[in-house]
Amino acid sequence: MRTLDAVLWYFAYGSNLDPAVFEGRRRIRALEVCCVRLEGWQLVFDLPVGPGERAVANLRAEPGATVHGVAYRISRQDGRHLDRTEGVHRGYYKRVTVELLGTRSESLEGFTYASPHGRAGRKPSRRYLELLLRGAAHHGLPADYVRWLEGHELAVDEREVRLRHSGRPG
Repeated sequence: MRTLDAVLWYFAYGSNLDPAVFEGRRRIRALEVCCVRLEGWQLVFDLPVGPGERAVANLRAEPGATVHGVAYRISRQDGRHLDRTEGVHRGYYKRVTVELLGTRSESLEGFTYASPHGRAGRKPSRRYLELLLRGAAHHGLPADYVRWLEGHELAVDEREVRLRHSGRPG
């Protein structure tokens, strides 16, 4: 049996919104899930992946901004596993303590990830943004936030360009 001090809340705002990523690839089963928002932070796509312009989600402190996402209540052991999958041990992301607000403005203390390695001028790939949109739809995030996500300019995915030029099927 898990005690209360053995669990924590994790705020997902990127690919971990998608159950196929969080439960499938990461192999984490949440004890509880709820839609929340994070005030004073902005979602940005500025963390480089690959040699082109592709980027993954990151958070940047921004007064007046709001990020919508999901709070997963997980075990501390799953939290350590998540740290490894997110590259905390390599300095890719840092764990940040945050206050999350639920749909009725109830407050939860949790953690999320932010990276100091962001670079301006990056964009999400179609594949990556679809993970966020699939997760947002699954969890019922606010429609205006989903529209905002849908409005992002997409990066050219150099992997797809290479496949098209090589003549091999994707």
